Amino acid sequence: MTNLVEIAKNQITRLIENAIDKAVEAGTIPQVQVGELTIEVPREKQHGDFAVNAAMQMAKQAKKPPRMIAETLIAHMHLENTYVEKVEIAGPGFINFRLKKEWLYQVMAVVEQEGADYGRVNIGSGQKVMVEFISANPTGPMHMGNARGGALGDCLAGVLDWAGYDVTREFYVNDAGNQIEKFGKSLEARYVQILKGEDAFVFPEDGYHGEDIAERMKEFIALEGDKYLEVESEERKKAFVAFALEKNIDKLTKDLEAYGIHYDVWFRESALYENHEVQETVGYLKEKGYTYEKEDALWFKASAFGAEKDEVLVRNNGIPTYFTADIAYHRNKFVKRGFDKVIDIWGADHHGHVARMKGAMEAIGCEPDKLEIIIMQLVRLLRNGEVARMSKRTGKAVTLSDLLEETGKDAARFFFNMRQAGTHLDFDLDLAVSQSDENPVFYVQYAYARICSIIRLLQEEGIHVQEAQNLNLSRLTQEEEIALLKKLAQFPEEIRNAALTMEPSKITRYVIDVAAAFHSFYNACRVKVEDEELMAARLKLVDSVKTVIGNAMGILGVSTPEKM
Repeated sequence: MTNLVEIAKNQITRLIENAIDKAVEAGTIPQVQVGELTIEVPREKQHGDFAVNAAMQMAKQAKKPPRMIAETLIAHMHLENTYVEKVEIAGPGFINFRLKKEWLYQVMAVVEQEGADYGRVNIGSGQKVMVEFISANPTGPMHMGNARGGALGDCLAGVLDWAGYDVTREFYVNDAGNQIEKFGKSLEARYVQILKGEDAFVFPEDGYHGEDIAERMKEFIALEGDKYLEVESEERKKAFVAFALEKNIDKLTKDLEAYGIHYDVWFRESALYENHEVQETVGYLKEKGYTYEKEDALWFKASAFGAEKDEVLVRNNGIPTYFTADIAYHRNKFVKRGFDKVIDIWGADHHGHVARMKGAMEAIGCEPDKLEIIIMQLVRLLRNGEVARMSKRTGKAVTLSDLLEETGKDAARFFFNMRQAGTHLDFDLDLAVSQSDENPVFYVQYAYARICSIIRLLQEEGIHVQEAQNLNLSRLTQEEEIALLKKLAQFPEEIRNAALTMEPSKITRYVIDVAAAFHSFYNACRVKVEDEELMAARLKLVDSVKTVIGNAMGILGVSTPEKM
């Protein structure tokens, strides 16, 4: 796994460090403590390939102007056997580094060698990481929040895998507790109403009113008829839940597969009760003195761990709260299954739950920092420039399956990953299906298809992509060629940064930039030219772009059609 940007940055770091040592030794600057160097790509192309702020960092300690320090450091730099061609001073004392073209030309050999793995880095060193996302109640269909969470979670898991972590994707099935009790009551009411009329059974005020509840009971009646009319309420609710829950989970699975999401683990909340892990967790907290009784309920001292208020663990009716099961579930993740890091993706309405869950981790002996909670903001669907709350097909609230039917998997996943999780998202349904450069997913896919067309047409003429070692890559000198090579070299670093910040949207933005750089190259540089040496080099560059776009889109779970 080769990261050319990292190699270049390491060389620049050593040049700076050696220059400081030599300057101190020569007495031109005093001994100073320099923290971690910030090496960035300058915004302006004329400022070179990388810029370092070392002189500004040293100015206060050295008691000299930054530009004077920068001049001193450059005087003590030896560029032999490095990629650095030229060093300059800019502005108040930035040190700008311009690299030799050979550094960039290497990227094509690296892409050729690593192929479908180009871009992978190993900052994770095989650490076990779980990404738990969506975890929608199995009492009804998935909505837009679930759709966004699905794309974010799956793509984050993909990024972490490419960054060298051992990643597990998990769905937490809430098949126990209050919502299942409510689910049972709702199913029972619809069952009786379907068979005996609306007035025969009062529908619970807090019940689930969706049409899917009635549909499940119609399916049940088709199989079992009316024989449950005479059965005790608790027994028939249990039968209804067992039937409808599995139907709903099966629907969840199929919808998510259509969305390109495949979980490693479907973890059932009910297992925490069956394996006595909820009881174990309550016992552990009691033993540690983190609980107390009030109003016949058992409370957790959440405020002792930074939360605003204490929380009920076991209600006065003896039933544990959802929070208690959640603590037990996270204890299972860390203690029972040994994950090094756990990432939960939650909706904005769970914001207040973060501090108490982190506090609970500390209480059960787990490091709170190993639990990362990403809060995801709301999605607003737009159609014809106006907010769209209803499905075009059904006229009801838009579900994940409705969205996929209208826009397709590719557009949905790409659009949901274009913004950071913590920002609100406007999803333009019309743009998502348009075949124009304004549609970012179409723009990237079209670049890939155009590359495939170039390679295919040249192959038909007997012109094939050659190995990098057989080419004169120094023929690639035009501005658009260099810009494209720089973009390709950046890919491993983009994976690294996306993993460190847990922001898969960085990869979406990156692949758009690669497509833009390719389209600029395509408009400025013909691949099929009479100069065979130049044509071969450009064809190699185009083939490298194909690999990088394919790898990036693969992480995002978006297809790359070869023809459009």
